[in-house]
Amino acid sequence: MSALIFRLNNVPEDEAVDVRQLLDDNDIDYYETSAGNWGISMPAIWVRQKNQVDQAKRLIENYEQQRYLQAQQDYQNRKNHGQQQTLLTSFLQAPIRFLVYFSAIILILYLSFKFIYELA
Repeated sequence: MSALIFRLNNVPEDEAVDVRQLLDDNDIDYYETSAGNWGISMPAIWVRQKNQVDQAKRLIENYEQQRYLQAQQDYQNRKNHGQQQTLLTSFLQAPIRFLVYFSAIILILYLSFKFIYELA
């Protein structure tokens, strides 16, 4: 009987590829389910053999921990070199887009609060 080991909802493609490669490298028999034509099914990776479930989960857990540590290190490196995206750098890169988005947010908040206070 198969077992769910990794959900693919909102998972970056590079991470999904890495997990597939990890399972292939360790000779773990698995299959995938997609979200289906309407996107209502659960995309996931399933292990076919019950005796491989624990091994697969450990491998994925170790991979996720390494990925997390790498992401933290990348963030610190960008921050230390002044390359981390900030509100100011977003504005400087695309000021018109920034102002349009900011204006839309303010308009939505204004209209939301206006209608709330009119109803009260």
